[in-house]
Amino acid sequence: MRRLTVSVVTVAVVLVSTPLAMAHEHPSGITDLVTPAVVRVEATAKIDITLLDHVGELLHVQRSYEVPIGTGTGIVVNPDGGIVTLTQAVNTDKPLDIYAGNRIFADYHKAKIPVDFNRHEVEDETLNHHLELCYAHKTSDKSTCLIDIKPDITVFPNISPADGRGFKAEIVKLGDSPQSPAVLRPTSRADGGVGLPTAPLADKVPDKAGAPTSVTGFLGRPAPNRPPKIDIAHLGQGGAGEGGRTFADPKKKVNEPVKLGKLIDQGMLGAPVIGDKDGHVIGMLIGGGNDARMIGVREITSALAAAKVAPRRGPLDAAFEAALTRFHTKNYTDAAPAFQRVLDLYPGQPVAAAHLKESLAKKGSAEDIGVRKAAPESTTIPLWPFIAAAAALLAIALVVGLLVWWRRRTGPEEEEEAPALVSVPSSSPPPEDGASPTVMHRRSPTFPGVTPHQPQPQPVLTAQQPQVQPQVKFCVSCGMKLGPAHRFCGYCGHPIET
Repeated sequence: MRRLTVSVVTVAVVLVSTPLAMAHEHPSGITDLVTPAVVRVEATAKIDITLLDHVGELLHVQRSYEVPIGTGTGIVVNPDGGIVTLTQAVNTDKPLDIYAGNRIFADYHKAKIPVDFNRHEVEDETLNHHLELCYAHKTSDKSTCLIDIKPDITVFPNISPADGRGFKAEIVKLGDSPQSPAVLRPTSRADGGVGLPTAPLADKVPDKAGAPTSVTGFLGRPAPNRPPKIDIAHLGQGGAGEGGRTFADPKKKVNEPVKLGKLIDQGMLGAPVIGDKDGHVIGMLIGGGNDARMIGVREITSALAAAKVAPRRGPLDAAFEAALTRFHTKNYTDAAPAFQRVLDLYPGQPVAAAHLKESLAKKGSAEDIGVRKAAPESTTIPLWPFIAAAAALLAIALVVGLLVWWRRRTGPEEEEEAPALVSVPSSSPPPEDGASPTVMHRRSPTFPGVTPHQPQPQPVLTAQQPQVQPQVKFCVSCGMKLGPAHRFCGYCGHPIET
């Protein structure tokens, strides 16, 4: 019984501790946690300009122009839609009002003015004077132009099938420089009410030079043939302050700053840099051309704190991470329904959809450790009733054995102490008619070394010895039948002769 109890307890501890241990293992896919939270950011400026024409008749000429500002990659860090990207992706230091003035004078007055961001002059002095007043719309109350500039930011999430319209966002906080983080938030619900997928932020940047990382982002607007681009990189020497940290291949096979610089120019400006240790974001790509660097996670969290946007993970992320744990530990039986749960919460999550397809393909195969886990559950008759019945039978047998042993041990002593039935003559008067002539007595106990105070009883006849029948008498006076103990006739009172 003791060995059986120890075995059962051991099995129970193993079964309970196994899922807990699995829950603390990190997924092996370095970009899986971050990729669903990567978004494409496209920013334009909508310029509404009204030209007050005083050259001829007084007219108000209204035009609207859309000017590209920048594009890049953003990271969702809050289920409500808090997004971090680079300032230069959503804001420009180019004079958009100069561009609008040049364009409306070229369109309406047919002036030969380049449509750019520089001030120009025309040969007609009157027209040139009106153009100068248009440029001075911020400083002069006699300006010939009324200009209103509004940024228009569209965010395209990583979703399948691709969302061609995206959702609108507004600027919460711009950085102090073009290569510092900017914080955005959606102007309308973009998640269907369950929260957007978010990327976890690391605590710090790895100090070791040559630390492996991955970068991921969009090279264009998401499309079926344009999934997120994923590449590898290695950190160089130094820290990751506002100037950024460089990249360097420790084996010197690839010029990583040039390689990543080209990706930045194609749309990966602000793309997350993902640490190899746990798959969390350690920084963002900055630069371009032949110079790619990384600003660290400290700059990201500082920008979020200034914008009063708290980075956090949501229920969708918890369900997704649990599914990834099962998938990367090759428990495909349990991973499949877990990924399906993620897709029920957020349809179109591309990483969950891809892993669900692979989990279903490998479910029940030799690679699936979930098959061994599910094997006891597949039996038609559970094992525990048999174990309980065997334990009950063993307990009954043990109790019966103890009772038999105790009875055999105490049986002879009880037989010696059992009372014996004897018949002794009585000195008392004979009983009435029909009374039994034999009297039952218990033997008096005797103790060694002790002399009894009363005389020992005379030998007696036992019930098995032959008994003497009493003599029948009759009254000599009236003839009435008398009993052995009668001294006078019960009918006439005549004394009985002895």
